[in-house]
Amino acid sequence: MKIEQIYTGCLAQGAYYIESEGEVAIVDPLRDVKPYVEQAAKAGATIKYVLETHFHADFVSGHLDLARQTGAMIVYGPLARPDFGAHMATDGEELPLGSVKIRVLHTPGHTMESTSYLLLDETGKETALFSGDTLFIGDVGRPDLAQKADLTMDDLAGYLYESLRTKIMTLPDDVIVYPGHGAGSACGKNMRKETTDTLGNQKRFNYALRASMSKAAFIREVTDGLLAPPKYFPRNVALNKQGYESIDTVLKRGAQALSPDAFEAIANETGALILDTRPADFFRQGFIPNSINIGLNGQFAPWVGTLIPDVKQKLLLVCEPGQEQEALTRLARVGHDQVLGFLAGGFSTWATSSKESDTILSVSAESLANRMADKELAIIDVRKPGEYAAEHIAGVRNIPLEYLNDHMAELPKNKVLFIHCAGGYRSMMAASILRARGYEKLLDVAGGFDAIKKTGLFDITDSVCPTTLK
Repeated sequence: MKIEQIYTGCLAQGAYYIESEGEVAIVDPLRDVKPYVEQAAKAGATIKYVLETHFHADFVSGHLDLARQTGAMIVYGPLARPDFGAHMATDGEELPLGSVKIRVLHTPGHTMESTSYLLLDETGKETALFSGDTLFIGDVGRPDLAQKADLTMDDLAGYLYESLRTKIMTLPDDVIVYPGHGAGSACGKNMRKETTDTLGNQKRFNYALRASMSKAAFIREVTDGLLAPPKYFPRNVALNKQGYESIDTVLKRGAQALSPDAFEAIANETGALILDTRPADFFRQGFIPNSINIGLNGQFAPWVGTLIPDVKQKLLLVCEPGQEQEALTRLARVGHDQVLGFLAGGFSTWATSSKESDTILSVSAESLANRMADKELAIIDVRKPGEYAAEHIAGVRNIPLEYLNDHMAELPKNKVLFIHCAGGYRSMMAASILRARGYEKLLDVAGGFDAIKKTGLFDITDSVCPTTLK
């Protein structure tokens, strides 16, 4: 028997490869399924099942492409109603896989169809739990994503409480927990950086698994402090439930190398958004006017989904040469399939074509400190509310990047805007969005809050300021 976690850091997502005697089950695969197919082929094994824990909101699963390519059976738990053929397993059903079995545990709460999969080894011992978004390391799944007219967040939290206590906490302490996500995912609020743990440790250290915790206390604590989910989540749920184009079709369409003239013509004709995936330091030195910077070197796909929530939006890409395929793949993971092509040779071909370019100035934290008394400037902190609450420049306004579009009209165009995040990745995203919307007086603070704090020149406070916007 073999278990392998296939963890994708930029999505903070865990997929799983389970193999026994030439048969394989894949749990929650990503949309780019080639690695799973190749791994099984290398082992001389056959992919028998694609096990889906629920209809994912933060990424598009690879269940359909994997089933098409391998003939594997797609499996959901009770209450799932996909628009394609799949096996709807019953609670407690056992799926044979080589010499082991996988027991289906219906664990509603994160969503009503949420299901965990319990691996029984060759002797029948309960060995590993693939918990999806029901149980994380240090946290549990958020219960607000599947709210409906007849189902509130508190209702879902109540179901989650019962699922944890009747289906999961009754399992042996030495069961290994393999969750659907880790730290950085928007599917929970308190996940730890570790990506596996024993159930016994989680019973001891996970706040939501306290043995003495009442249902009312659980509902209160699990629902407290939840930020609004990213706006692209509902569309990804729909894609996972209804179906989508083959990723091969999507990648082929996007892999069109365009000259500067062709790139410009398509942008003008289609209204495509220009997405520049280069690092922030490269972008600020020169970029195509009105393009948006979301660097491929960070949590690229979740930020694209958050800042460009309409997955039908046509896109044109500017990448570092050789990174086009990676960008297309990551975009497809969050349902952004409408890429029309990329700038051949990257930005350097644009810069040498005599076409118009733009820049965004970056200044040091010391320069900002020298201008703090200037009434003609405004400082915008685009970090998350929790980061801001922990430490920030006294009196500075917090507009988290994920809510920037909702509050842009409140920002003055007649003042110089100094923008900072923690280290520079998010602030350049914010600056590019503002520049595209007509804000000319923009300065990015190099090094972000880390550099600001190191100077010792600012009044830093940890009090929560009422100017935080959501």
